[in-house]
Amino acid sequence: MFILLNFNKTFSNKKETFLKKVSFLLFQESDSLKYEKIEKLFKDGQDEKCLINALELLKHNINEETKYKTTFLISEIFKINNNHTKSISYLKKALKILKEDNNNLDSKYYQTTDLYLSKTYLNLGNEYLRLGKQDSSIYFYNKTLEIKSLDKEFISYRAKALSNLSGVFMQDSLYDKAKEYVLEAITIHRTLNNKISEAAALGNLASIYLGVNDFDKAKKTYNEALNLIKFENSDKALRIRERLYLNLAYNLYILKDYEAYRYQELSYDLKDTLRDKEIRRMIEELDFKYNFESQKERFQKQEELKLLKEKDKARTIVLIGLVIFTILLVLSVYFYLRRKNLALKLKQTELLQNQKIEKLKSESQVRILNATIDGKESERKQIAETLHDSVSALLSSANLHLQATRKQFNGSTPIEIDKTQEIILEASHKIRDLSHTLVSSVLLKFGLKFAIKELAEKYSNSVLNIDTNIKNTRRYEQNFEIKVYNITQEFANNILKHSNASNALIELKQENEKLYITISDDGVGFDKNSINIKDGLGINQIDARIQMMKGEFNIQSSLNNGTRISIILPIVEKVAFNHV
Repeated sequence: MFILLNFNKTFSNKKETFLKKVSFLLFQESDSLKYEKIEKLFKDGQDEKCLINALELLKHNINEETKYKTTFLISEIFKINNNHTKSISYLKKALKILKEDNNNLDSKYYQTTDLYLSKTYLNLGNEYLRLGKQDSSIYFYNKTLEIKSLDKEFISYRAKALSNLSGVFMQDSLYDKAKEYVLEAITIHRTLNNKISEAAALGNLASIYLGVNDFDKAKKTYNEALNLIKFENSDKALRIRERLYLNLAYNLYILKDYEAYRYQELSYDLKDTLRDKEIRRMIEELDFKYNFESQKERFQKQEELKLLKEKDKARTIVLIGLVIFTILLVLSVYFYLRRKNLALKLKQTELLQNQKIEKLKSESQVRILNATIDGKESERKQIAETLHDSVSALLSSANLHLQATRKQFNGSTPIEIDKTQEIILEASHKIRDLSHTLVSSVLLKFGLKFAIKELAEKYSNSVLNIDTNIKNTRRYEQNFEIKVYNITQEFANNILKHSNASNALIELKQENEKLYITISDDGVGFDKNSINIKDGLGINQIDARIQMMKGEFNIQSSLNNGTRISIILPIVEKVAFNHV
């Protein structure tokens, strides 16, 4: 299903006039200038430096407006770096500042405070939606709609909230309600002449028609949306156009219109362009994350050093006073005890530091191992997608052209055409098999349940029978499904290679937002006391992966009594939205 949602990516760049836009009574020029310098860092893309300076500014006694703007800006930095939990935390702090300050304002300033409230509610709804918490997102979108105003910026926020709500209701198959909301959003975007947002909302409307099987209306609406942004080349417009092409291709395929292949190829071309940009953005995000942590730690150490120097200075003054007013014997004893105490503290500090270093080494090894596995999975997935989506599509297209060429011959068809079609068919089969080897196509299309069943059937043979027992599962976030599948496949390989078992069972079930995986066999087992099971069988890699997924992992085995593996993983929900 095609859903386009509207999200603000950057903090508003407008400079407000004092009478119309300033909603706080206390306003100091120096605070405003400080904020403007920090905001410029954000606009220049210096997220790391901007965040450090913003956090430092909040420590000082600044006016309420600057405090709100700075807090909101920090939430924006975390948002664009995909740390949505921290973004929500700072948005709630900004909301608290607004509500507390609103109690002290004259009525003439309420309109501007409502503008800030509307923007904050909308961003909270967006962030909760990104985390898959639909109930919370609906609550804050409705809070946005409760604020009434004819101001253009207010109306723009309202349209975005309406469009996002339509997407949420569409996910729950509440098509009538979704249509009501998206039609109002389209009307507002059209009034404001916001073509990109209007095209996104029209995409939602077309998806609603697609959901109720009104394919002709869906086709017409997709084309209307594409015409609106055919000359727009911003990243946002390209993302919307790519999804419109793909969904229009699917719609035409259902209508048996072979123009679908052309739109599918247009979608893939745009997708490749956007994927290159996304990879560059991910690299910049990682660079920001680790550089910021390093800068933050360095900043904290500088503060600690400064504090220690101040303490040492105070101690020196006290010591000078003691030299003047105490006898030499007391002074000698004092220095002796002080040196002894410092030596003890130094040893304790060294011990703590060594413990921290060992912990960091262990965490780094797990993180590096997990990053290596993630890289391999990502690379295999990209290659499989390229083979399946691009190469297979080209071979299919070539086959269709040859099929059309057959009709142009009166009488017998040249043998070269028959042989060419046979070659194309064989190439298609080999590419499909290779794509399935890299990443299970059953997993990508139908989900974990069917992929695990296929895995059990493929690995079963005349010696080993593998059964499955899968209860109460559904589609999850794709990368989560891939990781669970790879973990299960690794244990199935170990059973084949090492267990000498006759029967094995793979069990999956979902309870309380967690996925429980149990893999058992009746093989030879092993003595856990005589060997370290994590030294081999690839289990150290699996253990690292489960740690990074915040899961639990346990192995029960003994000689001649088989092996039972239990895994508990917190579920990562599927969020089928395109944020625009």
